[in-house]
Amino acid sequence: MKRSQDLAVMLKAIDRKGYPAYKSLAGAYQFDDYILSIDHVQGDPFASPSSLHVEISHKTAGFPEQYYKKDHCRVALEDHLTRRLSSCFSDCNFKAKGSGKSGLLSISRCGQEILSRSACEITEKGITVRFHVGFPAFGRTIQAGELEKILFDFLPRSIHDSFLYKRLNAKEVEQVFFLAEDQEYIRSCLKERGLVAFVADGSILPRKSGISDLPMAGSVPFSSPDSLKVCLDLPHKGRLEGMGLKKGISLIVGGGYHGKSTLLEALQTGVYNHIAGDGREYVITDSSALKLRAEDGRSIKNVDISLFINDLPNGRDTRCFSTPDASGSTSQAAGIIEGIEAGTKLFLIDEDTSATNFMVRDDFMQQVISREKEPITPFLERALDLYEKADISTILVAGSSGAFFYIAHTIIQMDCYRPVDITDRVKSMCQDHSAPRVRAEHFLLPDFKRVLKTGSAPSAHPADMSRGRGRNGGRRDGQPAKIKTFGRDSFSLNKETVDLRYVEQLADPEQTAALAHLLRYALENISDGRKSVRQTVDILEKTLLEKGWDPFCGSYVPCGLAVPRRQEIFACLNRFRG
Repeated sequence: MKRSQDLAVMLKAIDRKGYPAYKSLAGAYQFDDYILSIDHVQGDPFASPSSLHVEISHKTAGFPEQYYKKDHCRVALEDHLTRRLSSCFSDCNFKAKGSGKSGLLSISRCGQEILSRSACEITEKGITVRFHVGFPAFGRTIQAGELEKILFDFLPRSIHDSFLYKRLNAKEVEQVFFLAEDQEYIRSCLKERGLVAFVADGSILPRKSGISDLPMAGSVPFSSPDSLKVCLDLPHKGRLEGMGLKKGISLIVGGGYHGKSTLLEALQTGVYNHIAGDGREYVITDSSALKLRAEDGRSIKNVDISLFINDLPNGRDTRCFSTPDASGSTSQAAGIIEGIEAGTKLFLIDEDTSATNFMVRDDFMQQVISREKEPITPFLERALDLYEKADISTILVAGSSGAFFYIAHTIIQMDCYRPVDITDRVKSMCQDHSAPRVRAEHFLLPDFKRVLKTGSAPSAHPADMSRGRGRNGGRRDGQPAKIKTFGRDSFSLNKETVDLRYVEQLADPEQTAALAHLLRYALENISDGRKSVRQTVDILEKTLLEKGWDPFCGSYVPCGLAVPRRQEIFACLNRFRG
């Protein structure tokens, strides 16, 4: 391995040369406290910045082993160190001069959620941190002196201030560890106590704005109704009280602007841990929870939606239903079945973003349009069986139909952002009204035998959700499919776009980028016409857990990937139109 002194000599040798000479710097260099690797050099000052990574041994870093021994603590520490380095980079960003992206120093920009990212990984060997640097130039002429400032001044200082435990605030790092332990304890309590969600008293649920996920100043702190209050003794924080929602069907009602959707949104993000000060750090939801909604126009491929839709006028088989342009009702039916296939044990539904005719049909409408003429079995008539026969709970925000009162086990009214348990009062009122039909016949879950079909390049439509039929093959040119991401909402694999706009629990664009790599790997390395979608996702998760990002990324692992949940991996495969 080359030494840092060699890098300094090489920099002087290429000073004032054409920009392509920077490529000669690629490789690993031993510095005093770490190894610096230049993985990829940008083509010019205006191109995407160069990719670098640093490796630091545990002996040098000096963090107590307990801070990263367990997975949930490790991820929390990785997140904290990423944020720390990002802060250090902001102090010296663009202080090295040049044109275009010259002098840029950047790493993942973390949100309120704590995610496992490629930006910082802690393994048995040590800490690996990946980031981007804009190699300086004026025009296309190398400014080696400016890059020397970055690599021998700004970067070492930032690395030392971020990854050497002795240079950090020990109390602050300890609090990161304590919070991770407490959050994991709450998750274990959900299972032990038969709960699907917990919202701590004092939580701040509203967000600052539609474009900011920060807590809203002056918000009403959450306060649990006494009848739903749960007391927990956390390992570090101690006694914590809050609202515990039990398994079953929970209904959230109330007037407009009283906080119904705000509570549901907090619950849907509760599948992730949040940083201290977010306001939702003690809002914890079953990690398999899935937010459902209607998705007009989405692609559906060979999904058995017969639990909800049958006897279509055109005679199409709903036990193996496909369409490139789903309606609201068929998309929501498919979403439920796909969620069950993914192992979801809690559905989160907001009436406002659901297909009305899929959710409920009132008595008058059933008198006008007879049941024999209606192919849709509404969710109202399946929710109880989903819970009682499949152990799948539902939390539903409702505002227009009282029919759901008859099947709800818990009914919460949001009144000026304060929850009130009105279950007993509403159940008493139900006795004075004729009950709607709340349970349909013939409850039978699908067999989930869909197979990810193999083929050639994505641009030639290689993959198809089919029942056991496929053809072997891979990219004809032997090259991996080209990936392009478009923020959080979508990505393309060669010319095939995967639309993830309505996969609402994707928390970060880096998860979308990771999904693109996972899909490409699945198509090129796993799909063989025999493995089911479930088996494919199992292999993807196992590979990522045991081998990390390397199998999915080719010659080097980039900064800018975050681990998605199992539910989002399924959602990605299901929305791939190939």
